[in-house]
Amino acid sequence: MWIPCLVSSTTASGEVTVRVGHELVDDYLHFLAGRSRPNSVLAAGYDLKVFFAWSAKEPADVRSKDVINFVAAQRSSRPGSKVVRLSDGGAGLSSRTVARRLSSLSGFYSYLLARGDAGVTASPVPRGLATRRDRRNNGRGAPLVRTPKLLPRILEPAAVNQLVAALRTARDRAMVEAMVLGGLRRCEVLGLRLEDLRVGQRRVFIAEGKGGHQRIIPVSSRFFASVAAYLDGERPAPVDTDRVFLVLKGPNRGRPLSASGLDQILESARGRAGLANGSCHELRHTCMTRLREAGMALEAVQAQAGHASIETTRIYLHLADDWLAGEYRRASEAIDAQAPVTGGGS
Repeated sequence: MWIPCLVSSTTASGEVTVRVGHELVDDYLHFLAGRSRPNSVLAAGYDLKVFFAWSAKEPADVRSKDVINFVAAQRSSRPGSKVVRLSDGGAGLSSRTVARRLSSLSGFYSYLLARGDAGVTASPVPRGLATRRDRRNNGRGAPLVRTPKLLPRILEPAAVNQLVAALRTARDRAMVEAMVLGGLRRCEVLGLRLEDLRVGQRRVFIAEGKGGHQRIIPVSSRFFASVAAYLDGERPAPVDTDRVFLVLKGPNRGRPLSASGLDQILESARGRAGLANGSCHELRHTCMTRLREAGMALEAVQAQAGHASIETTRIYLHLADDWLAGEYRRASEAIDAQAPVTGGGS
């Protein structure tokens, strides 16, 4: 029996290779690398490593009961572990993490079925559990793992100002402003190249958006002012990369900044500012919420965010409290105006 071991390496051209140590799994990860971002491939590799290390089975020997038992094991507490879920205080992994691992496993077996040469005739990952509501749900059963739809956290304007004031370089300010003023994802900020900055138009070209989608979006002049200060006084030179945001000090000086590097910059700034929240994703959510509160059409917010479906963008309707309160007030006033007037008897 093979022992799964996750190995990730980066080639000289920047291509990320992820391997687990099994021919079929490694072939799938290589296939996935051609259609997904490196972080997605790395996450899938880790998920598959965890499952096969737990099951101790060859891919062709896995059955549905193994997958169901895996879900139960992931949601259970581990011996001696004091880790609790932040969502509900329970033990074990969050439902989102378990659902992601099931998705990675389902994708792997779909690949094996498409190949048709791995001894797999059906996916062992159940589509769902049968319920009495299947007819009303187009025949789809209940999911193995239910993931709660939680509203993301956003920062108040004062907290954003505190965070920006705690940043120590123009580079760091430019990256934060790209997220909180332009709504860029972390990977989109780190993927920016010099040619992507349309300074005259005050726009940014996103060449490496989620799902491979590209877009051109406007960003505040404050961002371009911070970028100009960074390029004029901080960006190392000469370098052999056209990425905008680089490491400024240490042995990696002049190399593109990593995701963990950006996370560390934000964590340190939050500590200096005395803030509990302020992650990259929270800054992006803050941007989209403020744009919606300011009256930006939902379709425009969708284009700015780079959402494939407007259903994803609708979450900002719930975050924009002023919008909901205004809609309720108008509806309530209309209802009150239609109410019959009752007069007192003589």
